[in-house]
Amino acid sequence: GKWQQASEDTALFMMKGPWQGQNLRVWAKAYISDHTQLPTHCFRKSNISQITNESLAADIKRHLQSVGKYIWAQDIVDYLKDLDVQKQHGFKKSISLATAQQWMKELGYHWKKEPKGQYHDGHEHDNIVKYRQEVFLLAWAMSQACMHCWKKENVLVDDITTTSPISDPHVVVLFHNESTFYANDCWKLRWVHKSEGAILQPKGEGASLMVAHFVLADYGWLESPYRKESAQVLFRVGKQQDGYYTNGDIIQHAEKVMAILEKHYPNDHHILIFDNATTHVKHADDALSAQHLPKKPSEIWGIPITARDAHRNITYDADGKVVKKILMAPARFENGQPQPLYVLEGHERAGWFKGMAQILWEQGYTEEAKLNYECLNFKCLVEKNGKCYCCRFLYNQPDFANVRSLLEKTCREQGFQVLFLPKFHCELNFIEQCWGWAKRKYNIVNSHHHQKKLTLNGILLMPSTAYPWRQ
Repeated sequence: GKWQQASEDTALFMMKGPWQGQNLRVWAKAYISDHTQLPTHCFRKSNISQITNESLAADIKRHLQSVGKYIWAQDIVDYLKDLDVQKQHGFKKSISLATAQQWMKELGYHWKKEPKGQYHDGHEHDNIVKYRQEVFLLAWAMSQACMHCWKKENVLVDDITTTSPISDPHVVVLFHNESTFYANDCWKLRWVHKSEGAILQPKGEGASLMVAHFVLADYGWLESPYRKESAQVLFRVGKQQDGYYTNGDIIQHAEKVMAILEKHYPNDHHILIFDNATTHVKHADDALSAQHLPKKPSEIWGIPITARDAHRNITYDADGKVVKKILMAPARFENGQPQPLYVLEGHERAGWFKGMAQILWEQGYTEEAKLNYECLNFKCLVEKNGKCYCCRFLYNQPDFANVRSLLEKTCREQGFQVLFLPKFHCELNFIEQCWGWAKRKYNIVNSHHHQKKLTLNGILLMPSTAYPWRQ
């Protein structure tokens, strides 16, 4: 028949020669005679990797753990060169580096960047925990009953079971944040045809535009009811642009927001929430601070701060040098009366800084005034409970410890409450989702890197991202 032709065609399909066709005929006839007669391969003694041996895999894992954090595939090669290891597992020689790399994958290792989690250092410090538990969370809990709430099952439906009594004012929480948009931000992934070649790309991220805004769960991005006024602030960061975002800019932004709230939402109680950036929590130039204070009287000590005029311009003396202000604001006695920190006029040392010892003595802390300036090697004794040295004791006094920031003072003067997010807080408040949504839409439409186009896109995209967390 056609046995020979069929077997040789099959062998050719398998990229084998006539000899393989002859084998196929022999195997087929044997199987027809007895269905239990199946051929066995003879390519190798076994096609199962040695790493499947649980004993060998466990030994290699223990060895890699003993090496430390930074391991290599070469460590397996070197480990299997040990004659005792070879004798134990039946090896005659070590493996190749390529095999070791394959074994690393089988053992669950992958060559990639180390995964990173949240920063852990600092968020459990005593002062940070105290602020989070006793200030921030307490203030939030006191206002939560008066906030607008939505059902977990459907965030578009109001949860009327959590509303407060009608007599209580409605509390609205506004989150502040900034985000930077770049002219060259665009989609990086797309369907690319095989005929397309490399395209020259602009260098760097391009012109930048920082957008500062307030967002709230009740209304979205803060605006007037008909969008004629907005809390959005555009800022071109750079030496040749608008400069750099400072505490003064933050205060101006807060004043703009408070004007919108007073005009269009006067019946609500508003809480402005900022993160704890240094530009947000900055104190007044002459604010009380126990740092670097001398213990003894000093004729020359003061705060070296650049003096500015009403327009925030630096002032200079007749010699062209920058004029410095050196006086610190007065402290407070327990009865609320001011305590000057400098010797008053009429005394032979008028204008001198009194020193920490004298300040504490005037407050009635005569024993604490005798303490050393600081602990030996800056190692404080726990059992002293903050009364181990002069500077720390003064630092913990109410008037020194409870100095309000300029931002807090400005907002409180107009009847608005300010809260700062705890340090090292997780970035899970919903304004981060708003920025992510805005940048996604910005990348879709952005195809130019000119500043004019950048500004236009930044303005137009904001209203469309009002409630991304509900979509």
